[in-house]
Amino acid sequence: MNSPTRLPAPMGLLIDRERPVRFSFDGQDYQGFSGDSIASALLGNGRWLLSRSFKYHRPRGPLSLAGQDANTLVQLPDEPNVLADMHTVSDGLVVAGQNFSGSLDHDRDAYLGKFSRFMPVGFYYRSFYKPKGMWKVWEPLIRKKAGLGVLDLGFQPQYHDKAYLFVDIAIIGAGPAGLRAALDAGNAGAKVLLIEQQPLLGGSLNYARFDIAGSRASALRTELLAAVEGHPNIQILLEATCNGWFTDNYLPVIQHRRMYKVRASRCVVAAGSFDQPVVFRNNDLPGVMLTSAAQRLMKLYAVKPGQRAVLLSGHDDGYLAALDLQEQGVVVAAVVDLRAAPADPALAAELKRRGIPLHLGSTVYEALHEAGMRHVSGVDIRPITGQGKVAARGTTLACDLLCMSAGYMPVYQLLCQAGGKLAYEPARDEFAISNLPAGLGIAGSVNGRHVLANVLADASRAAGEALAGLGLAVPHVPHFVAEAKVNHPWPIFAHPKGKDFVDFDEDLQVRDIVNATRSGYRDVQLVKRFSTVGMGPSQGRHSALPTARLVAHATGRSISETGVTTARPPFQAEKLAHVAGRAFDPYRQTPMHRRHVQAGAKMMPAGSWQRPAYYGKPEERERCMQEEARHVREQVGLIDVSTLGGLDVRGPDAAELLERLYTFGFAKLAIGRTRYALMTNEHGVVIDDGVCARLGEWHFYVSATTSGVDRIYQQMLKWNAQWRLDVDITNVTAALAAVNLAGPLSRQVLARVCEDVDLSAEAFPYLGVRQGTVAGIPARILRVGFVGELGYEIHVPARHAERLWDVLMAAGAPLGIRPFGVETQRLLRLEKGHVIISQDTDGMTHPAEIDMQWALGRKKPFFVGQRSIRILEAQPLKRKLVGFTLPQGSRQPLEGHLVLDGADISGNVTSCEYSQTLGRIIGLAYAGAHQASPGMQIPIRVEGGEIVHAEVVSLPFYDPQSQRQEL
Repeated sequence: MNSPTRLPAPMGLLIDRERPVRFSFDGQDYQGFSGDSIASALLGNGRWLLSRSFKYHRPRGPLSLAGQDANTLVQLPDEPNVLADMHTVSDGLVVAGQNFSGSLDHDRDAYLGKFSRFMPVGFYYRSFYKPKGMWKVWEPLIRKKAGLGVLDLGFQPQYHDKAYLFVDIAIIGAGPAGLRAALDAGNAGAKVLLIEQQPLLGGSLNYARFDIAGSRASALRTELLAAVEGHPNIQILLEATCNGWFTDNYLPVIQHRRMYKVRASRCVVAAGSFDQPVVFRNNDLPGVMLTSAAQRLMKLYAVKPGQRAVLLSGHDDGYLAALDLQEQGVVVAAVVDLRAAPADPALAAELKRRGIPLHLGSTVYEALHEAGMRHVSGVDIRPITGQGKVAARGTTLACDLLCMSAGYMPVYQLLCQAGGKLAYEPARDEFAISNLPAGLGIAGSVNGRHVLANVLADASRAAGEALAGLGLAVPHVPHFVAEAKVNHPWPIFAHPKGKDFVDFDEDLQVRDIVNATRSGYRDVQLVKRFSTVGMGPSQGRHSALPTARLVAHATGRSISETGVTTARPPFQAEKLAHVAGRAFDPYRQTPMHRRHVQAGAKMMPAGSWQRPAYYGKPEERERCMQEEARHVREQVGLIDVSTLGGLDVRGPDAAELLERLYTFGFAKLAIGRTRYALMTNEHGVVIDDGVCARLGEWHFYVSATTSGVDRIYQQMLKWNAQWRLDVDITNVTAALAAVNLAGPLSRQVLARVCEDVDLSAEAFPYLGVRQGTVAGIPARILRVGFVGELGYEIHVPARHAERLWDVLMAAGAPLGIRPFGVETQRLLRLEKGHVIISQDTDGMTHPAEIDMQWALGRKKPFFVGQRSIRILEAQPLKRKLVGFTLPQGSRQPLEGHLVLDGADISGNVTSCEYSQTLGRIIGLAYAGAHQASPGMQIPIRVEGGEIVHAEVVSLPFYDPQSQRQEL
């Protein structure tokens, strides 16, 4: 069933009349159609009041109907500040108004508008803080009034992801210019990506009128869409927003819950231009909208925007829109032209033929309204007598729709992000864009072309330039025709009673902008920050041009000198989920991965690697982990450690490089020995650790953490680029595979397959390194003990990884060898009190906080971070990483649980597990320095807010004399 305000086909390109939907707004049920936006569905039901303004709580209805303003912000159950003119309505959708007190129709805070004289621009900077102590009175009131919508704290995050696209030419905007450029480029053989923010192709061809007959737009749209859709070289993204431009045409494009990271060899911006409002009293009333919005409403959603309309225009497009309205049954009470005459006399003749009154050289001075200001009811039309001046008397006309357009502002944001310059051209009263980087072009109205023939010709020109850069054939470019200017030079008519809004988002009036300049803020950037103009959701789309004009006039400068405020990404608001949503990290498997799967491993991510967490069923994690740990302590276990970073450092200055990079000394390290390697940054913060093995006079093999190796490799290259030492640094992580054979029986297992290395304790002591073979496989064997038992790290070429695994498992079978996983390894190392960098450390941890002073080369003249560490050590220690224990059966703290000091937070738990070996819960945590002595009790807040009191103990928990690993 059609609503009385719905128009018949062919109006309604976006809606499906056969699929009605029911939804509610502010507790009242409404019906719309599939494809309707929330705003169009409400307007189709005669509901115009959709929101309240931010500052004065004035009634607001749609302005642009294209997501370019904040007038349609509404509340959904799980999301605030949703643009009702962009969000598609769905069956059962519950929508509410926001930013009101009482009800949307009867907002008790609407009285604030009556006190606007007491809230001048920037008043908040000079109020609320005096007399002394008044801020405490004002703060709760301001906080109560601040904000717009309401967050749903129980909201469950939705799936978001990222994808990558690589194309020859990316074209932003699928209006006539974008479609023409895409077709020319695709026909020439280029791989084209066409990005369109709206749900259908065509841009202004979908709603605008380009000729008196009204047939040109529809015919051209049909022609272009037939050629573009299905073109093998053109990929189309609808409802997609290019949210920024970055160097070398790197474009983040958001479509629904996905962010595309686009790399384009060439880029053409055909984003069009923003329709601009006229500034007059009450220009924000519901029923006052941009001319293009009324056309969108009719042609896209089949909604009749009013019964009796007045059109206020500074260009010929307003005349054509008047013809559209009349043909859809709207009585056009008048066309009010800011100019002395239209550029095309035939338009005035057509209005006369149709009986539409025309007021030349005039403006709407004030929009009149119904009680409660819920809708426009008429206009006060005055002749223009000078810049911003009108006659003392005029004509009053009744209307329920006022369409306005002062001209157009190019969609400059992406182009200025690319380094483009905006320059105001007084002859055209329009901003032009120049100084674009190579590989970035513009076409259509964003380039100042407004006549349809010129828009298409400009698109062919831009496509040709992009194709030439790719070495492809260039299309023919038609001749350009003369154009009349479309922007009125001064569509601003200040009213002595105010409410002549320049920025609808922030409720800023003409006097607010002028008064900002009188307060000394003469630069438009400072005016923005003082007045907040352009800071709202629309980001200056409709306020930038009038603000530039007002600031220029008030300061006696040209508009080009004044300019507009800096455009920065994102182009429109984006959710954090798009940025933080599922990333595409490399998915890496060790060369032994198949063996782990075959053995029943439960895999887990470790950085970009997949590693066995333990071997067994997920529901039996604790049992599996404890059994694996006991087996390593009592017999022998094998773990894949191929993910450890491996760095080969060779050359005459290899030792010198390590001396400078790591805190310990390596110049005197004997060949065949290893040493713990701790690295800090310039601030003295611990950033990585590993083991450094000296294989030769000029050859060191250094391990790094799984997640840190790439960063450490970059650090080595960075520092050596400055130091210029004679050394080669190679990341061999992927070239080698490694296992750790650990447990009291590990020497016996290794001896069965390693005949050319003397494994005796005397010949191969703890912290030794040997090169030999294991079952004929060349290997580097390091005797290290991360898990606290006799153990060997065996590093072999990656191609021999599976064979190494098989050989060791077979050799150890008679001794009961079994594999163990990462979580077991972490429990074993926790028993030994060994820290894991980035788990037990953070971005502020320095060596003294984790008892690593023993790893500092005190006699070295320099290492990275040395000076900062000395400064930090001279200051009182504020926190310390301590070991703690709890009796078996206590509530077990989890990583991140807080350590308390009275009512204050003094630290947090970094690692905690139950140790079957020790029969108690053990963990590491940061605590206040005064809480760190063994025997002290530290309170830890666990799940449910319960407090458990853990005992601080000396580290390590297990084998304090390290006798087992030195067997």
